[in-house]
Amino acid sequence: MADPHSPARAPAAARLLGLSGLLPQLAALGAALAGPEPWFFPALASSYLYAVLIFSFLGGTWWGLAARTAQPPVWTYVLAVLPSLIALASAVPWMTGDPWPQPSLMLIGTLILLSPLVDRVLTRAGMAPRWWLSLRVQLSVGLGLTTLALGLIPSPY
Repeated sequence: MADPHSPARAPAAARLLGLSGLLPQLAALGAALAGPEPWFFPALASSYLYAVLIFSFLGGTWWGLAARTAQPPVWTYVLAVLPSLIALASAVPWMTGDPWPQPSLMLIGTLILLSPLVDRVLTRAGMAPRWWLSLRVQLSVGLGLTTLALGLIPSPY
């Protein structure tokens, strides 16, 4: 069970700043849909970078929730480091010269969509505030679907 002393609704600042965090990905989607040149590839590259940064940030939040718990299960720390490692691995195609980020966008978008499953477990274990899961679902659905949409845009190259 989540901390019974925490508020049921996310603090206004967390909600506002969290939701505003969807704006960079929405801007990238708009730029990518606007046409192939000059913004298409920079939009995809920036959307990939933003998605992996946020995915890595999620791991940091999970680490922080574990760290504030008296005796967290070891698996919480393992799960907390996975997003950064997966983000790095998802960049390998670009590091080896593949110019199209679609597989990387699809992988990270899917994992962001699935990430609330971890938050659900953390909330049920009492490691996260009561409002945590509700906000995390909204943010992950927004960012995950936008990232997947970017990955589905056909390459003009």
